[in-house]
Amino acid sequence: MDFNTVITFLACIIFLFIFGRIFIWPLKSILKLVFNSILGGVLIYIINLVGMNFGFHIGLNLLTAVIVGLLGVPGAALLVVLKIILG
Repeated sequence: MDFNTVITFLACIIFLFIFGRIFIWPLKSILKLVFNSILGGVLIYIINLVGMNFGFHIGLNLLTAVIVGLLGVPGAALLVVLKIILG
């Protein structure tokens, strides 16, 4: 193996490492948002199960799941308060 091949090989490895580091951060954020949105959907489902006894229902859709996914339990509380206020 000559010197140019070794330099090219090392440059490609460094490029792949930098390229991977640049794109892994947004991917982690997207996966975290998806995971939290799924947990938010489960939380809304539980709220609907408990609220069924009182005639209370929050629509389970992508928007409400993302709101609870982003904000967590305060987001669920926000949706409950908005549902009570707006009827």
